[in-house]
Amino acid sequence: MKMEDFDAAPVFAISVVAQLTGMHPQTLRQYDRVGLVTPQRTSGGGRRYSARDIERLREIQHLSGEGIGLIGVKRILDLERLAEELQQRVHRLEAELAEAHQALGALHQKATPGTDVVLRDRAAVVVWRRPPRSTL
Repeated sequence: MKMEDFDAAPVFAISVVAQLTGMHPQTLRQYDRVGLVTPQRTSGGGRRYSARDIERLREIQHLSGEGIGLIGVKRILDLERLAEELQQRVHRLEAELAEAHQALGALHQKATPGTDVVLRDRAAVVVWRRPPRSTL
């Protein structure tokens, strides 16, 4: 099992989380209602928090301590999550682009005689065939 899987495992009951964070269970329930933290539920409906949830609760606690209201805290956390997702997407796209450039380089090496492959600005490829020489 990967470490991220452990961080996401819903193992902590609300009473334990209240002790770990110093928050009242009612505050934790309110954060769940407004969507700041969404713990998983047991079959009986009890909340189970993960280590990742506890980390998020501590971040909420810090932002609230800075005087930011719950709506502002939610917006900040949503934007941070979006920024992280976009960064991951950029990394994936950069890897795909590097693979495409390698494939183009291989194509250039295998180009048939009489065909020119030109790589321009590492973003565009132009392929053309030379016209046959006319016999006058």
